[in-house]
Amino acid sequence: MKINRIHHIAIICSDYVKSKDFYVNKLGFTVVNETFRADRGSYKLDLAVGDTYQIELFSFMDPPKRPSYPEAAGLRHLAFEVDDIEEAVGELKSKEIEVEDIRIDEVTGKKFTFFSDPDDLPLEIYER
Repeated sequence: MKINRIHHIAIICSDYVKSKDFYVNKLGFTVVNETFRADRGSYKLDLAVGDTYQIELFSFMDPPKRPSYPEAAGLRHLAFEVDDIEEAVGELKSKEIEVEDIRIDEVTGKKFTFFSDPDDLPLEIYER
């Protein structure tokens, strides 16, 4: 088997309206398709991340809370590349999103920082 690339990332949210606003209006991802699945009482929102990747945002009734601190086994965080981290941090803060202090990756020397989505999913921005 040869894996070509990551096809999509799926995220389950607890408040669809709040999460849709966060990913579309605050992070600026483009809506590709929005489907209401009546049999499940849930939405599936396909979001374009640049020209290559896609996020599937799902809503489910009463999903369990994600264990985060201390960190649990499993997916640790989702990271997005930015050209200018100071500019990106300023934009996030202007949209009232709390952002951790900028750090330097010990291995690459690149700048990065973390913030959270409405369900406390850890998100990272990493300077190109």
